Amino acid sequence: MTIAPALVVVPTYQEADNIERVLERLRVAAPDAGVLVVDDASPDGTADLAEARGAHVLRRPGKAGLGSAYRAGFEWARVNGFGVAVEMDADLSHDPDDVPRLLAAVDDGADLAIGSRYVPGGATPDWPRRRRLLSRVGNRYAGRMLRLRVRDATAGFRAWRMDLLDAIDLDQVTTDGYGFQIDLTYRASRLGAQIAEVPIVFSDRRYGTSKMSGGIILEALRLVTRWGVRDRIMPSRPGPAVATTSTG
Repeated sequence: MTIAPALVVVPTYQEADNIERVLERLRVAAPDAGVLVVDDASPDGTADLAEARGAHVLRRPGKAGLGSAYRAGFEWARVNGFGVAVEMDADLSHDPDDVPRLLAAVDDGADLAIGSRYVPGGATPDWPRRRRLLSRVGNRYAGRMLRLRVRDATAGFRAWRMDLLDAIDLDQVTTDGYGFQIDLTYRASRLGAQIAEVPIVFSDRRYGTSKMSGGIILEALRLVTRWGVRDRIMPSRPGPAVATTSTG
């Protein structure tokens, strides 16, 4: 049981192959949590399938990006009185069984709980060596440039206290994809938030195709460089300590 009602926000575009499985597993793993599917006009009927399975559905007129979908979902959570918002992919790369562990970390005092691939107990078993190396190097670069004591700043499986999201001021966040995740982590750290990394096993999607592009990754790295240089010219206070939960 979480400290406040939780909402799992699941952005979708053409996830008809996965959405029913995701919702069924969420219902079992976190029966007390609400679920909001933010669908960007999927032509394959994703939104209709989600509604038929009992999820709340926010239908948007077209593709507007992952960051925009999460911002819309977080606002929906705030308006509807949820105290915790969970980010989760619709392709089963994030295991619904891990949602209670993220919520437990928030219960234990974290303002932000990150499902991390790069703390002890975390893994990416399906990734080829090159992809794993690129992701690790990108995260280390972001950590050093932005002085983040977080090992997986690009992770997209997270639980947020709504009061932290309110303090971040999402109206000022315009990044997307990998950049969105790093941006929010960076802003949370600068606010002095308590961040916990919870180990997860990240699996590649089994159905459908990935929507992450090399361009989004490169744009994220450019943003990290710009922010890091700016912080060295205009120093700010250091980030908070980061807690890492056990694998149990």
